Amino acid sequence: MPNPVVHFEITGANPAGLRDYYAGLFGWTYEVGDASAEEVSAPGEYGFVPASVAGINGGVAGGDGHRPRVLFYVGVDNVEEALAKAESLGGKRQLGPKGTPGTLVVGQFTDPEGNLIGVAGER
Repeated sequence: MPNPVVHFEITGANPAGLRDYYAGLFGWTYEVGDASAEEVSAPGEYGFVPASVAGINGGVAGGDGHRPRVLFYVGVDNVEEALAKAESLGGKRQLGPKGTPGTLVVGQFTDPEGNLIGVAGER
C-alpha cells in the first residue's frame, strides 16, 4: 500500500477531556508527555497512542489556544453502534451509517470539541 496513514493527531483546548472521551469510546490508553513542539501541544499534554492500541501511532493533544482539528477513520465492528456510543458520550452524529453492508459502511461524528471523526466497517 503506497503512502499508508502512519500517525494521527486529535487536538483541542481540553486534551485531558478528549483523552477521556476516546478512552471511553474506543478503549484507547495513553502515555502522556511532551510533543516535539509547543505549536503541536501544550507541554505535558501530548497523549501518545501506540500502534498496538490504535492500529497506527497517534496522539491526543492540545491545550489553551489549540483549536480542534482532525479527520481519520477508525475501523469498528458495527458503525451504527459506534455512532450511538459516540453520541452517548457527548458527540454528535454527522453522517451515517451509509454504504453497503458486508462491503463498506461509514459514518462520521463530531466529538465534544467539534473534531470530525470517521468510523468504518462492514456493517
